[in-house]
Amino acid sequence: MSCSHVTAVQPVTARTAGCEECLKSGSTWVQLRLCLTCGHVGCCDSSPGRHATKHFEGTTHPVMASFEHGDRWAWCYVDQMQLEVPAKAAKSLR
Repeated sequence: MSCSHVTAVQPVTARTAGCEECLKSGSTWVQLRLCLTCGHVGCCDSSPGRHATKHFEGTTHPVMASFEHGDRWAWCYVDQMQLEVPAKAAKSLR
C-alpha cells in the first residue's frame, strides 16, 4: 500500500522549538512531531498531551514527521502508515 498524501508535502518552517500546546501550558513532552502541512510542532502519543494527534484531528493535516534530531521518518494519520520523509521536506527537520 502506498500513501497519496505524501505527494502534497512541502518544506515547512517549525513554528516553535517544542510542542506548541505544552509550551503554552507548561507541560512536558516525550518526543516531538512536525506537521508537514503547516509547521505545527506537537508532542507524540507517548506524551501526556498527545498534541500531534490532536492537531491532525482538528485540522486533518495528514502527514507528521519526527522532529527529533537525526530521525528521518513520517507518519500518515489517514493511511495509518509510516513513510520516508520526502527529500523536499527533509530540510524542515533537525
